[in-house]
Amino acid sequence: MGSHQPRGLTRREFIGGAVAAAAFAACRTERGIPGELLGPNHALGHKLREGKFDLPSSTERVPVVIVGGGAAGLSAGWKLLRSGFGDFVVLDLEARAGGNAAWDENAVSRYPWGAHYLPVPGPHARAVRELLRELKVITGEAKGRPVYDESVLCHAPEERLFLHGRWQDGLYPRLGASAADLAERDRFHAAMSSFRRRVGRDGRPAFVIPMEHSSRDPELLALDALSMSAWLDKNGYRSPGLRWYVEYACRDDFGGTLAEVSAWAGIHYFAARGEGADDEMLVWPEGNGFLVGRLAETLGRRLRTGALAFDVRHDADGVRVDYYDAGTGTTKRLLAKRAVVCAPRFAARRIVEPLREKKPTSSAFSYSPWAVANLTVSDPPAGLGAAPAWDNVIYGGEGLGYVDATHQSFAQNRRESVWTYYRPLTGDPEGRRRAAYETSLADWREQCLADLERALPGLRRRVTRLDAWVWGHGMVLPKPGFIWGSERREAALPLGPIHFAHSDLSGYSIFEEANDRGVRAAEAVLAALGKPHRSSL
Repeated sequence: MGSHQPRGLTRREFIGGAVAAAAFAACRTERGIPGELLGPNHALGHKLREGKFDLPSSTERVPVVIVGGGAAGLSAGWKLLRSGFGDFVVLDLEARAGGNAAWDENAVSRYPWGAHYLPVPGPHARAVRELLRELKVITGEAKGRPVYDESVLCHAPEERLFLHGRWQDGLYPRLGASAADLAERDRFHAAMSSFRRRVGRDGRPAFVIPMEHSSRDPELLALDALSMSAWLDKNGYRSPGLRWYVEYACRDDFGGTLAEVSAWAGIHYFAARGEGADDEMLVWPEGNGFLVGRLAETLGRRLRTGALAFDVRHDADGVRVDYYDAGTGTTKRLLAKRAVVCAPRFAARRIVEPLREKKPTSSAFSYSPWAVANLTVSDPPAGLGAAPAWDNVIYGGEGLGYVDATHQSFAQNRRESVWTYYRPLTGDPEGRRRAAYETSLADWREQCLADLERALPGLRRRVTRLDAWVWGHGMVLPKPGFIWGSERREAALPLGPIHFAHSDLSGYSIFEEANDRGVRAAEAVLAALGKPHRSSL
């Protein structure tokens, strides 16, 4: 069936040799479904926690160091290059950069391990549009609006939902809905449309992507103090179908329940994107792996993988960055004028010396764990009702259903597909994270198949391979009070020559925010170095 091992990614130990050995040994079901349990590089992550590194064996001078090769770090490097500045390096601990847009491929298709689509970006996401033009995803303009490559606009049908024993088109649960339920749905959508059109008292749009362009109107920011559940209660939204639908959106974009997600974030999900043609999605078989893969290609040898930065601190000439080179097993030192730390905040606190000194007793930054499975399916079943779609969701399911990586090229005679199953592990993040690391491949496999077989009985007989991946810190969780709280805002500020860029500095994890943070940091670095550039923001 071709290569099933992630290119540049190997099996990782999770919480210790014994547990890892047991997990990886269980790579077949009793029926012989092969698979592996994968994840980020925990071996290097544990080395960071242990903090035992040799003294540097070499010292190199470079004007700019970018720590972290996720979407933010790659976007920062891309912006530097676009501005004619190429004297920098990007360090990433994984064997292949990309952060939570990781991806893989087999003989059937490429497929994602994380972020799987990009909404058509609005006019405020100027840097994303610049990137898409460069990648030929935007092919021109018509009537002042971008024209997109039709091959990557999500083909119909985009979404379907399984409930009451059959599939329906769309994700709002219409089957069995009463007239009162539908009236409440319409009232909710009217409210979201009103928020979409609203302009704050400061003249800014109420909700927009990137979020830094959003209004600071106190009446709007006050929504952040409420949970989405409390906002629905306050406004009389009680229909079980509507509340499930809104919670699905919160689980999908934030990895949290209605009670865990701030109302500002929940409303932003619906109000910050367009309607009609502007609400289309850009999809690739490998999801946003397409974007990070192309960004990484542009950086060439400036991108150093298997490179664990463990100490970033002020130096007489700017910044000193020590990192462990997994390829040589040695410690190396970089001396730079400026550094951009593009790691999530929990990691930045470990590696940035001024942050280590603060040693906070608690933090508003909380991260949702996720489990993802990729299933190679022979003779993919369709189920009853609406035809298979790109996104296939099960009402009341433990997971979010599955995305068909082969949807864009789907043909009726296709005999194999790759389905990506997503499951946010909601509840106490720390407890769910520990439990996730202790869960075997066999258990993940059974949970995934049991969930999907509610809609597709006998699916397991058609699965020829099932791999699973655990994201212990999958995405930042926008709890009430976090997005417009002081800790998030202060975390985005530079510490002297050390700048910060990551989607968690926006309060929620989407490509547009990571790109915006990376570009902002790159522009600040260029300004500090006195290098001319054109702003993308």
